[in-house]
Amino acid sequence: MKSTQLLILGIGNILWADEGFGVRCVEAMNVAYQFGHDVVLMDGGTQGLYLLPYLVDAHRLIVFDAVDYGKKPGEMVIAKDDEVPRFMGVKKMSLHQTGFQEVIACASLTGKLPDSMALIGVQPEHLEDFGGSLRDCVKTQIPTALNIALELMVQWGIPYAPRTSPLPCRCINGDVLDMDNYETNRPSAELACRFGDERFLAKSVGDLNLCA
Repeated sequence: MKSTQLLILGIGNILWADEGFGVRCVEAMNVAYQFGHDVVLMDGGTQGLYLLPYLVDAHRLIVFDAVDYGKKPGEMVIAKDDEVPRFMGVKKMSLHQTGFQEVIACASLTGKLPDSMALIGVQPEHLEDFGGSLRDCVKTQIPTALNIALELMVQWGIPYAPRTSPLPCRCINGDVLDMDNYETNRPSAELACRFGDERFLAKSVGDLNLCA
């Protein structure tokens, strides 16, 4: 007997720039709206098969994610039901997508897929930026993604309401990872060497040559 009417899932890694889109969508939805006890909002991160129990317990599923469709950065694609696994596998950006495809496959094999599924995806602009945040063309799509999810909820007859009082913690994972704090307090790309440091790479190659 399934106890979750709707699972709203954000998957990805907030530490790798636009890969954090899905998680940031769930956080934004949690801040702006309140739901019944049978609606679960979850940061699925990169947990892969660990998400299977939550998926098989849900009647309906909404997934937010950044997926490389080969489209213009920031462009959105909506997939529903049988289309979801296909769109998740368009082009692997990281292990979390492979893992979530396996989750869907396992749920399907056991006959426990949600009755309805929707993937709300965005084309990333940049991924190779460890410690970076969402690029503007991706970040500005968060409100659009949330509106699409809310429209689906209306179609499915699942109620929601705007929050009347702010949450004590804006981020599901704690304020230290809240997007505003994350962007404000992180070091610059130059200081953190998030894109790699040629001086270090050159020295490492030199050391290897000395050891040869």
